[in-house]
Amino acid sequence: MNSPIECRDLSRRFGRRWAFARVDLTVEEGERLLVVGSNGSGKTTLLRTLATAINPSGGELRLFGLDAAKERSAVRRRLALLSDRAGLYEDLSAADNLQVLARFTGVDPTHDVRSMLERVGLDNRPEPIRTFSSGMRKRLFLAALILQQPELVLLDEPFSALDAAGLEQVSSLIRELKGTVVIASHQLAMAAPLCDRALLMEHGLPRWTGPIQQMDAAWQALQATMQREVAT
Repeated sequence: MNSPIECRDLSRRFGRRWAFARVDLTVEEGERLLVVGSNGSGKTTLLRTLATAINPSGGELRLFGLDAAKERSAVRRRLALLSDRAGLYEDLSAADNLQVLARFTGVDPTHDVRSMLERVGLDNRPEPIRTFSSGMRKRLFLAALILQQPELVLLDEPFSALDAAGLEQVSSLIRELKGTVVIASHQLAMAAPLCDRALLMEHGLPRWTGPIQQMDAAWQALQATMQREVAT
């Protein structure tokens, strides 16, 4: 069976600046990968490239065994990228958004949509979602993903701009996602328990990948190495 993500020597640059380079990565079906790195390490650009939202500057990207550049439409139907606006209709309410999605995905709009809105605390919000906060949008988008059930979900900083209750709620929703999940996050205490494996990036380069249980030690070792390089 083809892996959801296979990339070889993948890179992306903007002008003369490399956002990331030389990424070799395979993510298997059902795996959950945490991408960790400092600001500017290339995490967001990598996720947007994996989502085919931007084109790589070099290397090869295959999703579900398909060439992502040549068969973009086919792979996009099977994945989703967390975004405040992706896949949502700004002038519709949360309920209307999920009902539209339910019709496309074949779920029961009278039961599944109502119960999902109650779970994410948006059942009494009739206003258009363009008025929603970032945290409300995240909860609605994750509710939509649970209904939609894409094979590959890419989550960029899903825990940002959330209070304590929102953090727990979003964490619970992520646990319910099916298929393969890739999370890029600074909030390691929330993200690590949701993942099986980690990829550490620094200055746009992949520095380490391995089991999530070894991530803390690998991250500390990487930071010590980076400090020595700066000092010299």
